[in-house]
Amino acid sequence: MFVIVGAAVVFFSVFGGFAIGGGELGVLWQPVELIIIMGAAGGSLLISSPVPLLKEIGRQVGGALKPDSDRKDLYLQLLLLLFELCKTAKVNPLSLEPHVENPEGSDIFKRYPKVLSNHHAVHFICDTLKVQISAAMNPYDLEELMDQDIGSAHEEELKAPATVARIGDAMPGLGIVAAVLGVVHTMGKLTEGKEAIGHSVAAALVGTFLGILMSYGFIQPLAAKMDLNISIEGKTMGIIKSALLAFAKDCSPKVCVEFARRTVPPSDRPSFEEVDKATSAAGKAAA
Repeated sequence: MFVIVGAAVVFFSVFGGFAIGGGELGVLWQPVELIIIMGAAGGSLLISSPVPLLKEIGRQVGGALKPDSDRKDLYLQLLLLLFELCKTAKVNPLSLEPHVENPEGSDIFKRYPKVLSNHHAVHFICDTLKVQISAAMNPYDLEELMDQDIGSAHEEELKAPATVARIGDAMPGLGIVAAVLGVVHTMGKLTEGKEAIGHSVAAALVGTFLGILMSYGFIQPLAAKMDLNISIEGKTMGIIKSALLAFAKDCSPKVCVEFARRTVPPSDRPSFEEVDKATSAAGKAAA
């Protein structure tokens, strides 16, 4: 939501300030310059990005445009899910197998829809628990395994904002390309008088203006937002890792959850009392 609001603020501040200063907004409407800049940017994106990366860029851009969710409620659901999974495994490890083999059909996962909708988190939980069920693993080896999984996913996800930022870096240069073409076009109007030449030069300068504005006003901030969302997603994986690592060290379910709770960012962290009350209620509901 704030991405759209911020873009609107940039748009109205720039064009509104130009109009208040006495400028004519119609002069800035140069569709040919836009076609050159946006077409070249889109083409360079296609040249540099394979299809899976283009899909990931689309997914992350869509995620950046969505309103920010209540992170505290998500973290609380995640802690409760981890509590139930650890408690079930403590009673009978084999009873956990149907839940991790088919999380979409699991009664435990269904109770926490915000977590279930996060496919990366669900796969990370299930894959790690499958390993713990199938074969005993040293906690240090398990930690290394989870770190490799998180690092691999993080590296892959970061390619999308890096690519968008790279396109943003190129926008001023593409604006200059559009401006140069406008100047070339102006050279053919030298015999048409000052008014025609002035209009053509203004149109050419608009190309440089649009390239710089789109880069620093829209594309670069969007890439930064995508990068921030990935960082938040990384926090979720860190929370899961803390709980499952404590479980591998044979800690009780509540202690596993406390390890995970301490990993939650302080601004969104549920209190000890909130988690204790929620886990007690979850235990009764499961029973």
